[in-house]
Amino acid sequence: MAKTEHGFLLIADITGYTQYLSESELEHAHEVLQTLLELLIDHTRPPMIISRLAGDAVISYGLQDDFVSGQTFLELIEDTYVAFRRAIERMVLNNTCRCNACANIGGLDLKFFVHHGAFTRQRLDKHDELLGADVILIHRLLKNTVVEKTGFHAYALYTQSAVEKLSIEDVFATMSEHIEEYDHLGAVRTWVQDMHPVWEEKHKTLKIEIPEDGVLFRMEKVYPLQVEKMWDVLTLPDYRALLVFSERQNILKRRGGRTGVGSEYHCFHKNGRITVQTIVDWHPFEQMTTEDTMPVPGVTALIQLKIEPDEGGTRLVMTISKGHGPLLKRTINDLVARRIVPRIFEEGMGDLHARVIEDMRASDEDDR
Repeated sequence: MAKTEHGFLLIADITGYTQYLSESELEHAHEVLQTLLELLIDHTRPPMIISRLAGDAVISYGLQDDFVSGQTFLELIEDTYVAFRRAIERMVLNNTCRCNACANIGGLDLKFFVHHGAFTRQRLDKHDELLGADVILIHRLLKNTVVEKTGFHAYALYTQSAVEKLSIEDVFATMSEHIEEYDHLGAVRTWVQDMHPVWEEKHKTLKIEIPEDGVLFRMEKVYPLQVEKMWDVLTLPDYRALLVFSERQNILKRRGGRTGVGSEYHCFHKNGRITVQTIVDWHPFEQMTTEDTMPVPGVTALIQLKIEPDEGGTRLVMTISKGHGPLLKRTINDLVARRIVPRIFEEGMGDLHARVIEDMRASDEDDR
């Protein structure tokens, strides 16, 4: 008998697919859509698992016992959308063909549907077919009145049950509340995020790079986690506290309920000292940079965390810049930091690695 499981259901659906096919040469249209679907497949990463493809959509699920934080999940979706729009943009800019299929690429877009509920999995061929009332519900949501009522043509729609499980109600309060009515299901409360502003903001954002002559020291370590999970770890105060060798951390100055540029990690150390890490660079699943207060008053330094896939999981590269501030103070800071800080951060990276291994073992025991 199939076991009932609980988790998140996600459908990434290409907008304008039917019209695009009907107005385009099939051979070129097929190549374009195959490229876009492969992109969606590549971006369906842990903790999400692909169930199957359905023409113009990728259907996936994630079990709630092995999930990431709510903000990280939102950023997974936003990252997918930005990658999709970049692919569209490149196709349009690099296109020299005059056929309808190539001329109409710019009319394609993307929308997401997210729900949390119960389902069973039935293995069919090479994919897991999802069954249950909540699976029916998310598919019914594909037919909706979002465009008519909000004007959003590319969006992410979250059901109320998904909102509650993601535990970031402050973030969803910035979105548009939307009600859909269905026979046999009644009223379905949802929250809708317009994805076009996400694209406008993120595709123009430049990354901060610390020049080599501005680097105080750099170290790296491989962690046995996928990139998405490693990013999640690096954003959570309990784990970051280990990395920077503090007793605990708090997050202040979230914008719209989200951690990002301008937010602050306040680090409480054993000697009673408090340091502040202000986020100045935030590129989910790639890098984040903070401007940190130093023990020498009036001096700050950049701490940059970069992550990339590695055979053993994810490689974390930590770069600490030379001090910024008055010449005498920053000179003293750099002299002291060169002697003390590498040992502290090496120990912190080791403590974080030990915590990750401990969590993995605990998860394995829970699954038995």
